[in-house]
Amino acid sequence: MRENLHFVVVGHVDHGKSTLIGRLLYDTNSLPPDKMEEVRKMSKEYQGQPEFAFVMDHLEEERNQRITIDTAQIFFSTDSRDYVIIDAPGHKQFLKNMITGASQAEAALLLIDAQEGLREQTHRHAYMLSLLGLRQIVVIVNKMDLVGYDQQRYNEIREQITKRLAEFSLEPMMVIPISARMGDNVAQLGENLSWYKGDTLLGSLDKLRCIRQGNEGPVRFPVQDVYEMDGQDILVGRVASGVLHKGDQVLFRPSDTAAVIEQIKVLDGELDSADAGKSIGLVVKSDKNGKTIKRGQVACPSTDNQPRVLSDFSASVFWMSEQPLKLGDKLDLKCATQQVPCKISKITNRLDSSSLDLLAEDAQELCDTEVAQLTIETEQPICLDAHESIAELGQFVLMRNNDTIGGGVVH
Repeated sequence: MRENLHFVVVGHVDHGKSTLIGRLLYDTNSLPPDKMEEVRKMSKEYQGQPEFAFVMDHLEEERNQRITIDTAQIFFSTDSRDYVIIDAPGHKQFLKNMITGASQAEAALLLIDAQEGLREQTHRHAYMLSLLGLRQIVVIVNKMDLVGYDQQRYNEIREQITKRLAEFSLEPMMVIPISARMGDNVAQLGENLSWYKGDTLLGSLDKLRCIRQGNEGPVRFPVQDVYEMDGQDILVGRVASGVLHKGDQVLFRPSDTAAVIEQIKVLDGELDSADAGKSIGLVVKSDKNGKTIKRGQVACPSTDNQPRVLSDFSASVFWMSEQPLKLGDKLDLKCATQQVPCKISKITNRLDSSSLDLLAEDAQELCDTEVAQLTIETEQPICLDAHESIAELGQFVLMRNNDTIGGGVVH
């Protein structure tokens, strides 16, 4: 089975994200011939090169004919593995989709325009990658053709971004100079960048580590719903971590209902085990006749490695609403399949997310694109893990009237 790695491309507006994604699809022959020919015809020629941003425009048009979505997934392959590019327009959509689990990136390409250098969203995206625990970061210095492929300019940007990422406790795995439009250092090393001795972009991607396919963590199975079929209660959901086996003894928290897994069901039959990422249905025999097992309960090992059950906790939160968060506000908190009313009882260490300037140690409010440490009180206990260990139960969104207005992680 081929590996499958998910990554996200982030960067300031107009730093060349669409052109880069289009070039990746073109260089890996990931578009059907008729689509590529159509893109060529609608492209304006630039020194004999197609305008690759049209590839993304074309995909966007197809996308919009089907459904309006916040996050798209774009596929391509190399000889080594398959890739999924997570395309989320804007930093707010990226954060929301990452935290809600709509897109689980394992790595990030941080894109910087060689002419413009680091800009506001560059700093903000760097902070967000740190907040989300993304450690596999490849920095792409794009549009090197517009600065005459100048090595000194590349060195300046590499030094600046490395220093900036270090402030977020991050270190780039590689800093690659490219011209997405001209193709230099994307799939092939460019003669104009002969002074650069590292990998191409595709070569560097092949060196990244697939994280999502591991089953090493403790079992976490958030119950999405309970269906009754043929007289059986079937607990449906997706395995967030670990491996479930038929016959396993598990504990459903926070109700602390002990159970034994009798069947693991899928659409076309039954399984003896289910890996992380697998969507399944469970039939269990519980010590409480299963009546306490509802949506939001989390199956975990029966003896150890269990999630924390809390109704008062502290977390780092990125605010995403023009309406400020006020101390004492009542909101809804959603973590995995759990959703509970909550109250914000404390706002500390309020920061500007792009400059990291401390705005207030103890604050009364939190404004758009700011970040702070919040103390959150929930009306009912919920299951939480540290984000660093199990992301799905260590990240959450805050909602007001079903509108996502903040995202956070538990440390």
